Amino acid sequence: MPWTREQMAERAAQELRDGFYVNLGIGIPTLVSNYIPKGVSVQLQSENGMLGFGPFPYEGEEDPDLINAGKQTITELPTTSYFSSADSFGMIRGGHIDLSILGAMQVAENGDLANWMIPGKMVKGMGGAMDLVAGVKKVVIVMEHSAKNEPKLLKRCTLPLTGTRVVDMVITDLGVFSIDKNGQGGMTLVEMAPGVSLDEIKAKTEAGFGLGQGLAA
Repeated sequence: MPWTREQMAERAAQELRDGFYVNLGIGIPTLVSNYIPKGVSVQLQSENGMLGFGPFPYEGEEDPDLINAGKQTITELPTTSYFSSADSFGMIRGGHIDLSILGAMQVAENGDLANWMIPGKMVKGMGGAMDLVAGVKKVVIVMEHSAKNEPKLLKRCTLPLTGTRVVDMVITDLGVFSIDKNGQGGMTLVEMAPGVSLDEIKAKTEAGFGLGQGLAA
């Protein structure tokens, strides 16, 4: 059975490592803050100038002054600090963020990413999309495997690119793919959601991919 949004976020949280500075994108990635593994201390960073924030607040405990880049209310921790968005982007562009977990509209088998606009639709701005894939050490994409029965894992992206060869891992509701963005290894299916078949994944994937250890052909 395909993973839910919460289960996808929980799987993405497994990529967190103690001491990491992490940026969470809008959508499913914001849920990752609720699933940080026990014993792992990370600093969550938001482009609007908040560093070290916590999970979503309980209903009735929201503080409208504490928001992430997606305008969602979040919580403050003893380690939280505040500064200008210019300093926040300086952290990103300076290579000080270890991991960004982002959403996407399309990912290509070579690691190309399209996640900032659809031609013909209103775009308020690109936000930090291009900075986050250019200046961060590792990029993990969390998204639905398909949209309106159209694959989102492609041989080549058809939407405007956010970055070329920038994605290291893709987590969808059907499985987990690693991408050798700097070599010739391409995309590899390394994990499948419980109850999901390989045939189902192949039918909903346009990209070519290999199989990781332990996955039957």
